[in-house]
Amino acid sequence: MKILVLNSGSSSLKYQLIDMETENTLTSGYYERVGSEQAFLKYKVNGEKITIEKPALNHTEALKVVMEQLLDNEHGVIKSLDEIDSIGHRVVHGGEKFNSSVLITDEVLNAIQECAELAPLHNPAGILGIKACMEEMPEKPNVAIFDTAFHQTIPKERYIYPIPYEYYEKYGIRKYGFHGTSHKYVANRIAEILDKPIEELKIINCHIGQGASICAIQNGKSVETSMGLTPVAGIPMGSRSGDLDPSVLTYIMKKENMSVDEANDMLNKKSGLLGISGISADNRDIEMELAKGNEKAKLALDNYHYLIASYIARCAVAMNGVDVITFTAGVGERGPESRDEICKQLGFMGVKLDAEANKVRMEEIKISSEDSKVLVYVVPTNEELMIARETKRVVLAK
Repeated sequence: MKILVLNSGSSSLKYQLIDMETENTLTSGYYERVGSEQAFLKYKVNGEKITIEKPALNHTEALKVVMEQLLDNEHGVIKSLDEIDSIGHRVVHGGEKFNSSVLITDEVLNAIQECAELAPLHNPAGILGIKACMEEMPEKPNVAIFDTAFHQTIPKERYIYPIPYEYYEKYGIRKYGFHGTSHKYVANRIAEILDKPIEELKIINCHIGQGASICAIQNGKSVETSMGLTPVAGIPMGSRSGDLDPSVLTYIMKKENMSVDEANDMLNKKSGLLGISGISADNRDIEMELAKGNEKAKLALDNYHYLIASYIARCAVAMNGVDVITFTAGVGERGPESRDEICKQLGFMGVKLDAEANKVRMEEIKISSEDSKVLVYVVPTNEELMIARETKRVVLAK
């Protein structure tokens, strides 16, 4: 069984073709600037990186180019589209409508559209990718894998916001959580590494990249997470604020005469590490400035590490303990300095790192010391493989 995994952005199309017999990626690529004459595709096959500059005025045109490359005489990986059994789509927001991955029907597509208000940058793009596949490969089953679905097991007292209850009833305003596919993958993988049933583990997974969230996973289920109604909530990120006193926003809006859209842009694109440091949304740039003695760089990273450690502690409270902390995604996998600074602040929980092991980047490795009371691991995430596994499960169950 071969599964095409799609992650559609408003002006991009990211894909992988995975052979589920071996779970090997046959090819992967990223179509950028979809919707313009300057669109181009970058993809990798057999270790070779290839770039094709070809206009794609919409996702359907982009998908056609992708399929041409899959079938290409020189760089193709399949001989016929018949070899593709199904398509798995990453869908960011499923609201309360979906607690698991589902086969996409017209009814499901309409429900995804109804959730677009909660993810205006993501859900419409996902729908474009789904419709492009339905148009180009009408006989193939399409499966929606929701970022929010994994968190539907969070207890109500933890997902409800302390505002008038009518807003939850009228608009579905509550904590939803995101990065569910990554959290689920890492939780299952660490259970395999430790050779223990996932039902016996209390896991705190730290998905720390440009977007970042912390998740408490008990008995294989999400019981607490940092992101909320939208992906701007929780811990600070590259350019997103994370949690704030809500009056901060209304005060700034009044003082600066900001519109709602301008305020939303500030929270999403001008805050977080970028907002405090004034340098960059990239940890690497800020760490370079820190080495030069830049005080704002230090302040930004100190704030960032403190709030991440604080949310890890909150997740431990949610499970009344923790067995293992896992780090994943860009910073989690490549940032030994951040892992060290975060874990230093968890000493009261008995967390201790092995300094030498923690130097490793992008490898699956135990980084806690032998006398640490909590295991700490780096586990590279693989959201695409998790999407493919979910797609296979849903298709075989139909």
